[in-house]
Amino acid sequence: MPDEIAGLPELRGDCARCFGLCCVALPFARSADFALNKPAGKPCPNLQGDHRCGIHADLRQKGFTGCTVYDCFGAGQKVSQVTFGGQDWRTGPKERARRMSDVFPVVRQLHELLWYLTEALGLPAARPVHPQLRSALEETERLTLQSPEELAALDVAAHRQQVNVLLLRTSELARAGAGGGKGGKGGKKAAGKDRRGADLVGARLRGAQLRGASLRGACLIAADLTGADLRDADMIGADLRDADLSDADLTGAFFLTQPQVNSARGSTGTRLPASVTRPVHWTSGR
Repeated sequence: MPDEIAGLPELRGDCARCFGLCCVALPFARSADFALNKPAGKPCPNLQGDHRCGIHADLRQKGFTGCTVYDCFGAGQKVSQVTFGGQDWRTGPKERARRMSDVFPVVRQLHELLWYLTEALGLPAARPVHPQLRSALEETERLTLQSPEELAALDVAAHRQQVNVLLLRTSELARAGAGGGKGGKGGKKAAGKDRRGADLVGARLRGAQLRGASLRGACLIAADLTGADLRDADMIGADLRDADLSDADLTGAFFLTQPQVNSARGSTGTRLPASVTRPVHWTSGR
């Protein structure tokens, strides 16, 4: 995995240092992903007194697949241990619990941006914009350290938009060598490689040659990507729920997160970038 991400464990969820905030702050509706309805700010009935999930080992079997694909990018422990100084929402006033529920989704978005910016700094091809990326990373980290009141009032969408300009440029630079970026090999954009925001629900893409493609925000729900070449592809925001990545090659794919991989299907033959790990359910069937 890139040294930058490997050296930042704070961008990976650590439930042992969190007060179960994702199980409290976030809402979910009864569906194929969740077995019941839960409003924002109300603890999940499966959350135990020690902030651990009572059915963690059986979440998929009990209808909580959505929980198994979620990751807070380390926002849970940041809010629990830094923003609120280790103060538990269970033992404090109701106002604290409400404020923690308000702040957690904000910090989660900021930590996701930190993940992308950190990964971008690990891409040699993006060296021309490394100074701007470092500045954006430092500013994003500074925002995560604000008071609960400041975080609750933060315009995260505006900050994301600013960062996205840099991430788009990073994508162009990183994909150019594979023929998928702006002005790639031969000075031309590879034909059919711009799938940004494409509706590819259930698409038959078995063996597709998508090296260096932009799949930013593409909807690939239940798409068949068996054996597809996704090397050096930009995967930011791509919806991979139930997509079949069996034997696909994602070597060098960037801006691919663990939640995306967890939501997909794969095999022992699927090749993944080192920044993510192979989900247990790909081989266990659970």
